[in-house]
Amino acid sequence: QVQLVESGGGLVQAGGSLRLSCAASGGTFSSYGMAWFRQAPGKEREFVAAITWNDGSASYADSVKGRFTISRDNAKKMEYLQMNSLKPEDTAVYYCAVRPGVYNSVATSPGEYGYWGQGTQVTVSS
Repeated sequence: QVQLVESGGGLVQAGGSLRLSCAASGGTFSSYGMAWFRQAPGKEREFVAAITWNDGSASYADSVKGRFTISRDNAKKMEYLQMNSLKPEDTAVYYCAVRPGVYNSVATSPGEYGYWGQGTQVTVSS
């Protein structure tokens, strides 16, 4: 069983920055894909960014491309999301997700991910 714990959320003014972290523990998988999703009130959970295990290749939603950067530290089992130039429409609960056993591809559908964190709130004021 993989446990994921997010941190780093908070309240920030538009144009500001935040850095989210996700710590993974447990499980017996030697590799796994990681991603960030978000869910705003009354909306479906949506893909934000994903990164591969083997070479760190990343994929981003169009709405965050050029503003957000996903990264990971495999040795520490950590994933990060650097969020710059934040907008009020970025307000949501952000979730870390893992695809066990996948090391060289990314996925944008929530159904592809088997483990989720509890989420961290990001609020951007105008």
